[in-house]
Parts: sequence; C-alpha cells; structure tokens
Amino acid sequence: MEPRFNLYANDIAAKFNKRLVTAARVVDESTLPKATQELVKIRSSQINSCGMCLDMHTKDAAHSGETPVRLAMVAAWKESTVFTDPERAALALTEEGTRLADGGGISDDTWVQVRKHYDDDQIGALISLIATINAWNRLNVLAGMVGGEYTPGQW
Repeated sequence: MEPRFNLYANDIAAKFNKRLVTAARVVDESTLPKATQELVKIRSSQINSCGMCLDMHTKDAAHSGETPVRLAMVAAWKESTVFTDPERAALALTEEGTRLADGGGISDDTWVQVRKHYDDDQIGALISLIATINAWNRLNVLAGMVGGEYTPGQW
C-alpha cells in the first residue's frame, strides 16, 4: 500500500511534523512514566485507526520491555487486570479525550482518578500527550500512511 500523500517529502508538511516532534519533547522529558506514555499512544491510535502510529508505538513499547499480554490487552483495558490504577486513569482520560466528538467529554470520575494518581506536571504532560498523539493520528490517517514497516527507535 502506498500513502495518498507523503508527509515527509512535502516541505510544508515536513516542517510542521518537525515542529510537532519538537513540541512533544517536553512530554518525553517529563516524569510521566514512559510505559504510560506508550499505553496512551497505543490506545489513541487504536481508537483513531492509525496503523502507522499503532505499528510504531506497539513495537517501541515491546522494545522497551512491555509484555505481550499488556500490549494485547490495551484495546480491552476496562476488562483487564493487567494495568495499574494510575495507568487505568491515564487510559480513561485518553479514551474520553480521543472520543470528544462522541459528546461525552471528560467525566468527573475520570478526572478524580487522574487527580488521585498524577501531580500537576504529569497531568500537563498527559493532556499534552493525548492532544499530540491525536494530531499524529489525524495527520497519518488523512495522508493514508500505513503501518507495518517501522523499526523500533527509527524516529
């Protein structure tokens, strides 16, 4: 499969992508646990059907030591016992924040759980991460980018 549009060959899109990567560094450098960051990226990518991001983040997570069981269970995190309470709070926020168009918004229960498990800097990182991965998902889906060829650490 070939993408509809090459985001990396077009000057404007490439410049935008570069700036998005730079903006995301603040999250990478935060105290939000790396495993949680990957779970958030995976869940958002599943919801948004972004094959490229899903390929990248499942492989990066596995390369970093994430277990196959936990990777397989992200899509069914609500019906699983393999995630910690803080991870579940982050996944709930991710799901609700990614599904904004469905009209539900962020529930009070989810916000209470996020507040319980994360400090203000981690919450800022989590919100920024959810916004960023959703942007990447939309860029890649709109351009028709496909998954399957990513090598861990490639980007």
